[in-house]
Amino acid sequence: MTGARTDVEQVEQANTAFYEALERGDFDELSDLWLDADAAPETEPDPDARDDEDAAEDGDEAKISCVHPGWPVLTGRGEVLRSYALIMANTEYIQFFLTDVHVGVAGDTALVTCTENILSGGPPPEGGGELGPLVGQLVVATNVFRRTADGWKLWSHHASPVLAETDDEEGEESPS
Repeated sequence: MTGARTDVEQVEQANTAFYEALERGDFDELSDLWLDADAAPETEPDPDARDDEDAAEDGDEAKISCVHPGWPVLTGRGEVLRSYALIMANTEYIQFFLTDVHVGVAGDTALVTCTENILSGGPPPEGGGELGPLVGQLVVATNVFRRTADGWKLWSHHASPVLAETDDEEGEESPS
């Protein structure tokens, strides 16, 4: 088995672990899957590779980011993890069915693109003991991972909703 195939498999496992931790509501595991700015990369960066000395000094090159559908860009470990804590606190049930998963690895960086077929339910209505109504959602996502001494860690997650066509739109012809 080649090293590249092993990297792809490891990234696939890290990507799956991310979604499974979210489904279980396991905040500690989810936190461990994100890149920590203090985490040492597996290979030492080339100090001459960056022209932007200010970014290298304040650690911007390792700062994580996240975009949830309809949210602004969140940057930094505190903001990103706080967003997941809010999502977990307000979601009784969530399940991801990933399709169209593509993994690419270039050195110590990996890119995963996929479609998140999401089924979720909120808290029960007042006075009710059952789960709130289930809602389906289609989202495309890009997950960027970095190799560290502790394995592949999420550097960035960007998810955007997919607008579904209605039956009315399918029959319409585009204007000439």
